[in-house]
Amino acid sequence: MAGFYRTCVIDQILPHSPADYVRQPSVPTESPTLGLGHLQFEALITAARLSPNINDFALVAMLGLLGLRIFEACGATIDNLAEEHGHRVLKIRGKGDKTVLIPLPPAVARAIDRAVGSRVHGPILRNAHGVQMDRHAASRRLKALADEAGIRIARMHPHMLRHIFVTTMLDAGVSLRDVQIAARHADPRTTMPYDRARRNLDRHPNYILAAYMASGT
Repeated sequence: MAGFYRTCVIDQILPHSPADYVRQPSVPTESPTLGLGHLQFEALITAARLSPNINDFALVAMLGLLGLRIFEACGATIDNLAEEHGHRVLKIRGKGDKTVLIPLPPAVARAIDRAVGSRVHGPILRNAHGVQMDRHAASRRLKALADEAGIRIARMHPHMLRHIFVTTMLDAGVSLRDVQIAARHADPRTTMPYDRARRNLDRHPNYILAAYMASGT
């Protein structure tokens, strides 16, 4: 609501925001999403790769290995595939109507090629009726894959894979800035709650600085 009123002030619809002095609840320091664990994610990828449904591996790869939002994955078309400076890329239209190029690692490219087959136009992901997959069909496929992989989770939904995309990169030691860019977060404060190991003293920057300056100390 505070953001809504602030926009009204910016657009000169209101002279001032009635929410200026409202005390807002504090934002939790941890991401509230109950994501998958690393081994669960590996099991889901394996189940998708072995699935007879050619869309499953591409779906899991696009969500979990590219970090796409579900509307971005479902909206991706064969015409969005291209090459850029020697990289295979997928052009997507994300939040805020921004167009970005997402590089495709070889495993993801193979998954997409399998889903596309010999087609030259149309959506990359299709449902059982051969038309563009929507978020509801995607959620059903993910639930079926989770069951196949033996993952016991109350409610499997697409954002869990974007969540594991971010947390796995952070766990692997990718810098917060690079993860922010990969996840296309406008603000690093959006990325920080995903960093489950940021309190791990083994990763403290003091050690990196001391090692860098070792010759002088």
